[in-house]
This record gives sequence, C-alpha cells and structure tokens, in this order.
Amino acid sequence: MKALLSKEVGGPETLVVEEIDAPTPGKGEVLIKVAACAINFPDTLIIRDMYQFKPPRPFAPGGEISGTIAALGEGVEGWKVGDKVLAGIGNGGLQEMVVAPANKLFAVPDFVDLPEASALLMTYGTTIHGLKDRGDIKPGDTMLVLGAAGGVGLSAVELGKAYGARVVAAVSSEEKGEVARKAGADEVVIYPRAPFDKDTSKALSKAFKDAVGPDGADIVYDIVGGDYSEPALRAIAWEGRFLVVGFPAGIAKMPLNLTLLKSCDIRGVFWGAFTMREPRKNEANIAELFRLWKEGKISPLISETYPLERAHEAISKLENRGAIGKLVVTMDS
Repeated sequence: MKALLSKEVGGPETLVVEEIDAPTPGKGEVLIKVAACAINFPDTLIIRDMYQFKPPRPFAPGGEISGTIAALGEGVEGWKVGDKVLAGIGNGGLQEMVVAPANKLFAVPDFVDLPEASALLMTYGTTIHGLKDRGDIKPGDTMLVLGAAGGVGLSAVELGKAYGARVVAAVSSEEKGEVARKAGADEVVIYPRAPFDKDTSKALSKAFKDAVGPDGADIVYDIVGGDYSEPALRAIAWEGRFLVVGFPAGIAKMPLNLTLLKSCDIRGVFWGAFTMREPRKNEANIAELFRLWKEGKISPLISETYPLERAHEAISKLENRGAIGKLVVTMDS
C-alpha cells in the first residue's frame, strides 16, 4: 500500500510517498481502508518533532480519517466489515490502510459521505468541547472567534450560532470574512498581519471592542495566539471566558492584571486529552454533532481535496495559514 512518510525531521518538503506493507489488526483493533484524511495543525508540528507526541520514524502523519472497515481483529464486537467509520488516530492517516482501536471509532451515518466525515472530528470535536465543557456557552452570549475562517474557526462560528450566541468573526482578509459570514457570523473584523507594535495592538483592541459591543465578549475563542491574543482579551466581558485553543501565531504573553480587572477566566481547551480522560462525554458530544449536522445547523466546509501524492502541499498550505475551511486528502484506491 502507499503511504506518505516522514523519514527525517523537517517540513512538508521532506515527506515521501512509498510502498509499505499493510498493517494487521491486533486484539481489539480493526483494519480501515482509508477513504479520506483531513489535514490539521498538529500534522505540521509532528513532522518537525514539535508536537506533544513523537512517533518513531518512519511514520505517516494524519490524525483524522474516515473509511470502511476491511478486517476485524480478535475480540472486536459491534462492528462488521464494510461499516463506514471515522476515527482520530494521532498519526498514520496518510496511508491507504490503517489499524485503529475499535473503541475509538465512530459510525458515519448514511447521510454523510466519507470525505465530509473526515472533516468533522478534530475541528468540531474540539469546538463543541470548548464551547460547552470549557466555555459554558449559553443563548445570548457574544463570542469573538479569532482565526474564524479555518476549519476550527468555522466550526466555532457554526456551533456558536447553533447554541444561540452572537458571533463576531476575526479574520485576516475580506475573502475569509465572506466565508465566515456565509457560515453565520453576525459581524466580521479584519485584522492585520503580526507582528504588532503598540499602536497596532491598541487599534485592534478597539476594533474588537467596537464589534463585540459595550458589554464585551462573553467568550473569546482563540485559535491563533501570538500578538492577537492580548487585544482580544482586552475586549472580554466581565466574568468572560477566554478559551485557549491553539497558537499558530505563537504563544501569547498575557498581562494577568487584565484577568483581575475583568474578573475573567483564561481556560485551556485540550480536546485530545479530554477524549482520553472523558471518553463517554466525548462520544455524547460527537453524537450531538451528527444531530446538528442532520438538522442543517453545521456543515463542514472542505475547500480543497488532494491526492496522496500531493498531501505535502496540503500540509504546507495549512502551515502557511492559507487554508479556508478544511483541506482533505482522498485516497484513489
């Protein structure tokens, strides 16, 4: 089978497509014929040895897959060959066949096709956990979303609206702003490219405050980090919740006096650890996502698809913050 392999530490240009042996499912595992693998920010880190987990080389990146079950390992119950599934696997998704623990699979409903399904788990799974379990979202909240046109950002716009919030989308271009509006954003703020000097940071803070309104943002959903975080924190409401989701623009240094002045919370959103610590809660969240999808309240946007031979291009585009919605690699065989 074909696999896109990381054989040395480096960027997307170091990845190579090679033929390798197909894996065999062990006890409690299933073999999945991969239909699609969505690209996510951890894929840009894991190949550079900058992620929390460092698999031994050679390995295939790709942590979010959909496909059909091709074989069952010993002791697997509740699944059969041919079932449509999606799974978060950490890495290994950018290959034609992969094994996964049977208890980590989610059934894909008939109304969802497999490439679409691959775009759900990490983005919407992260956001439903962030907004419900960490953000305590409620109808009438105002939410400011940084990086609102990427996969996670659009999931925040859609889920924020589904839960009755007023959503302000912050993006880097008018093109991305239009995508956020189509996803349901009530207002859009277009921010400049970092790094910021003091005056630029102050101006962005004012733009955020003007957009969220005089009472501030009850929730700030920060997928970007870096110089963008402090201006957003300055626009937070009294007792607001600042959710730290990711930091492709760098890890922010936050002035903690602002948390005192606003009596607000800064809360981490680590979905991967949550899925391991609270698997039943995560299963309930994913089931809720499929219900919302069937009701037409969410719909993952796949802006581009790539063959396996060009998967490195998708990783590069995401790394350079050029992606709108989700980038998905589809398997031909």
